[in-house]
Amino acid sequence: MAPVLTSPVVSTQWLADHLGADDLTIVDATVLVDLDLDHDGYADPSSVTYETGRDGFERDGHVPGAVLADLLADFSDPGSDLPFTRPGVDRFEAATAALGISNESTVVVYDTLDGRWASRLWWLFRAYGHDAVAVLDGGWSHWLAQGKPYDLGEVTPAPARFVATERPGHWVDKAFVESVVAGDERAALVCASPRDEYDGVSGPLARAGHIPGSISVPSESLRADDGTLVREPVLRDRLALVPDEPRTVVYCTSGVSASVDALALAVLGRHDVSVYDGSLAEWVTDPSAPLVPVAA
Repeated sequence: MAPVLTSPVVSTQWLADHLGADDLTIVDATVLVDLDLDHDGYADPSSVTYETGRDGFERDGHVPGAVLADLLADFSDPGSDLPFTRPGVDRFEAATAALGISNESTVVVYDTLDGRWASRLWWLFRAYGHDAVAVLDGGWSHWLAQGKPYDLGEVTPAPARFVATERPGHWVDKAFVESVVAGDERAALVCASPRDEYDGVSGPLARAGHIPGSISVPSESLRADDGTLVREPVLRDRLALVPDEPRTVVYCTSGVSASVDALALAVLGRHDVSVYDGSLAEWVTDPSAPLVPVAA
């Protein structure tokens, strides 16, 4: 029987205790980012390069039994002009099945960075109807710091069968966000980007700032020094500014860091959350889309 999850996050000890369990799939979702900023802190988005964490997975190690998810080629839409656009149902099903994940699997996701990629894949699973998924609290760095075991080398999973059930409410598009800004829809807008980007001081896009009416909850502010989520009383305090609206929409540069805020809200029992998938990467390409550069 697959291990039962009671939270959207699991501790390193929980995972260590369940290594080798039937129907447990551990997934490394690492993506490496190379971004050259100019002296003003800006970069041409086309100059950003991404690569999977395959080299590190095989050379530096991974959680025993883990498989590697390719968020670039498999868990994104290759036909989109925007980075990391969510894949369609068929593509998600195929990518998930190729990792050996079935509808009966319990899935634990981690990455070797700050948890944003693990949170993004966690959100994709939730959006496609799979609730038995959690993020490893603190990720790979915390796993190693706790002295947990690891393996080296390539892993080839045995394919499985996975059937997705799409939950459209997990996503919103630009038109919906525009309706919120115009006052035609009620929703809280939460920006997960770093505070300097929210304020318009710096940023990787052609325009910096935030969508009007947004509050700032940087994803990095939700993590402790050891990479784990801050404890619940602190987490609740840092998310206390999120208005009580029928819906909460989280966004960032490309919809990845926003998933960390979505994860934190889920830990607090908030299930009214949607991710603006295009996020600012889409928003700023429309010259008529308003942006508030606080410190410009």
